[in-house]
Amino acid sequence: MKSHSITLGILGSGQLGRMSALAAAELGIKVHVYGPDKDSPAEHVAAKSFVGSYTDKKMLKAFANSVDVVSYEFENIPVSTIRYIQKIKPVYPDDKLLEISQNRITEKKYLNDIGIPTAGWAAIYSPEDIDKAVGELGAKSYILKTTRFGYDGKGQTVHKSSDSAKRSFNKLNSDELILEEMVDFKCEISVIIARDKYGKSAIYGPIQNVHKTHILHTSTVPAKLDAKVAAKAKRIARKLADAVGLIGVLGLEMFVTKDGRILANEIAPRTHNSGHWTIDACAVSQFEQHVRTVCGISVGDPTPHSAAVMTNLIGNDVNKIKNFYETKGACIHLYGKTETRNGRKMGHVTVLKPLKSTRK
Repeated sequence: MKSHSITLGILGSGQLGRMSALAAAELGIKVHVYGPDKDSPAEHVAAKSFVGSYTDKKMLKAFANSVDVVSYEFENIPVSTIRYIQKIKPVYPDDKLLEISQNRITEKKYLNDIGIPTAGWAAIYSPEDIDKAVGELGAKSYILKTTRFGYDGKGQTVHKSSDSAKRSFNKLNSDELILEEMVDFKCEISVIIARDKYGKSAIYGPIQNVHKTHILHTSTVPAKLDAKVAAKAKRIARKLADAVGLIGVLGLEMFVTKDGRILANEIAPRTHNSGHWTIDACAVSQFEQHVRTVCGISVGDPTPHSAAVMTNLIGNDVNKIKNFYETKGACIHLYGKTETRNGRKMGHVTVLKPLKSTRK
């Protein structure tokens, strides 16, 4: 297929789909988006928008038949939806990676099975399981999480070894949970990797991340890491991408412990919030890599030309946007959301600075 004849379908019509659609337009690729909401961020910039539920097979079929290839912008789309569309058009990344990332127990087990370490964890189906796991893991503090649909701090609670297991279990109103050791980390990082159908990959990061109230606040590149730790983080991301046969983009969130270990935390089978700086600091952004890889184009050069600090505009933060208009090196990205809500990502700002030379 020639690139100018490709129409890409994206399931999900939020800001990640919007930024991928903008990147696709620069490559001469049209984008059709599918999502449950009207007047969505991606709909504003897409060539065509389909509005429907992720279980509406009639609408999904019409969407799939209107495009050449399909991808998705977030991991909470039903796996059954992806498998239905795969019967009509190719979908990248495929259902295997999506299924792994949708359940935290499956995710942790898969990472461990391919030799990628994580914090200690246990599957929880009852309060008694919590007490048993605490006794076996031996830590003082844990995070108890739902296995599905939690993000940005939703669906989780802190559990200390001295807390009531029944009270903690009942807080989350779910019959399947995961208990994870709370990591005493030095910093949180992420690596974003794009991998094309030829097996060639491009890596961004490691990226140093700071969260506020469980939501990503800032991402900084270059990260302040020992070179050996940085190289190891990249190897871990590449190992994961190769193991799942990735075609597309994924983000891997990790902890760096105070003794220099790297523990994988979560897989995002898509473009990642911590990579938004790549739009302005790289010749080829994570979003262009997304479009390239799922449309059969080889990966581009991910090398940054600038240092960057990306700041999310959460909720009422967007009202401070005027402060950035005159900030040197500031690149402003608003997502076109008209309603401001607590915890809602309204946009981001990336401030660029020259990269310091590594020459001596």
